[in-house]
Amino acid sequence: MDNFDSRTVEGFGDEWSRFDQKELSQTELLELFENYFQNFPFKSLPEKSVGFDLGCGSGRWAKLVAERVGTLNCIDASCAALNVAKGNLKNKNNCIFHLASVDEIPLANDSMDFGYSLGVLHHVPDTFLGIKSCVSKLKKGAPFLIYLYYRFDNRPWWFSALWKLSDQIRRLVSRCPMQLRYNISQIIAFSVYWPLARFSRVLERVGLPVDSFPLSSYRNLSLYTMRTDALDRFGTRLEQRFTRAEIEKMLVDSGLEKISFNEQMPCWCAVGFKR
Repeated sequence: MDNFDSRTVEGFGDEWSRFDQKELSQTELLELFENYFQNFPFKSLPEKSVGFDLGCGSGRWAKLVAERVGTLNCIDASCAALNVAKGNLKNKNNCIFHLASVDEIPLANDSMDFGYSLGVLHHVPDTFLGIKSCVSKLKKGAPFLIYLYYRFDNRPWWFSALWKLSDQIRRLVSRCPMQLRYNISQIIAFSVYWPLARFSRVLERVGLPVDSFPLSSYRNLSLYTMRTDALDRFGTRLEQRFTRAEIEKMLVDSGLEKISFNEQMPCWCAVGFKR
């Protein structure tokens, strides 16, 4: 069985066509990038390093990674998403584009100096097999960065309960026609994401802790990012979540070692090196 869900892939193609990230400011893009890549060892990569972005989507991460490496292979299972990435990266001469799923990565085994996959492999049927496929492409000692949705193992019980309620909404919305899915997600962005995010910013400014406040991670981000993520969250049919321990086990079993996790949002983001 192919390790991708065609309706989920189609949904992401629609998402990146609507939100191609051209409205995202360079300042906010850099802030988001540093959150995800804070533990990634760019300085230890070999000169003219060659690596891959698995599930490149709009190419927003590739835009900044390409400036720091020799060659970047941008891989996505969605033709629509890949076309958006090509447009966003048209000035990056060191990017190569591949239309492929995670189980058909068109790169030789043991050939890559680095790899990363952010917010992708929790949307495939078998996340562990997806990780193994990525790791198989790396040279020994090469780093791999991954971001997978967390199962709220570092949150209070009521936080998880709120998510379960929202997940029931996602299951309904994600099965709607594309335009209706988009419309509902935008209503949620304006009526839920934005008010809660901005309220948490107010609470923070008066000295109150907000780390456990719903959607507080968006408190300093733009409405554009909230709109994008609302469609991502409520418009995606296939979603899996993992604890930190489960992610670490998958990474170790796939052939990685020296694994380190970001200790703050986004959870869980981890870097490991191929044994």
